[in-house]
Amino acid sequence: MTSSTHKLGGALTQSAMLHLADGPFADRLEPLVERAFRLVQSTSASSLLTASLDLARRSLVTEGDATAASVEAADAVRRAVRAGGRFKVVSDGFRAFPDIVGVDPLRIALDTRVGGITGHEARRLLFRDHQVMVEVSTDAAIVAVIGAGRVPDTDRFVDALHTLPSPLAGSAAAGTVLELPAPGSTRLTAREAFLSPSRVVPAEQAVGRISADTLAAYPPGIPNVLPGEVVTAEVVDFLRRTAAAPNGHVRGALDPGVTRLRVVG
Repeated sequence: MTSSTHKLGGALTQSAMLHLADGPFADRLEPLVERAFRLVQSTSASSLLTASLDLARRSLVTEGDATAASVEAADAVRRAVRAGGRFKVVSDGFRAFPDIVGVDPLRIALDTRVGGITGHEARRLLFRDHQVMVEVSTDAAIVAVIGAGRVPDTDRFVDALHTLPSPLAGSAAAGTVLELPAPGSTRLTAREAFLSPSRVVPAEQAVGRISADTLAAYPPGIPNVLPGEVVTAEVVDFLRRTAAAPNGHVRGALDPGVTRLRVVG
């Protein structure tokens, strides 16, 4: 498992840890992991990044009370949001999914659409009017993060959240959610498609053809199209609507508006 230590543990940006648990599988996996690591590692590793990881690890081990205070602050935000009744705590619905076995206590995902405002607009106004920065936003939600060992002013955040306007309230747009499209069928392996001759075509003409690029709506940045998959009309519409949303963009796109796509052939 990998953990983004730079996001929650206080290490420098770009630093993360790879964890290998104890047990019979670890003995078999460790040499394979080492081999893969040697394949991609730099011969000039950053001592700044590795030192910051060690400092973060040390603080997590020795400053447990500070981390516990951070978790309590996050729980206080969730309690206040529930009590306010306008927004919803996304993780409250995770029990409906048997494959979700745990929740990161320091990440606070809030459904803002039920409160009449998109996540993108909520993020923009929180920063502009209240100098509150959340980690990420989607069409329907925002995600706030509390770093381990830090205790922010939770009342200030909750107050700012509940002063946001409700431009979607009572309108048809309140029920218009940007649905995640199903991926297209796979015709080639990712390697075959990436290395094949390709051409750039208008997005509309790419429908039904094989993608040569990886395209990921951000947030969250998980690929919606991989090389070798057929481009569908639903995927094109989703990516273009994402690109048009405030703070939204498509990683891997040839242009900000996703007007052109690279396809095999």
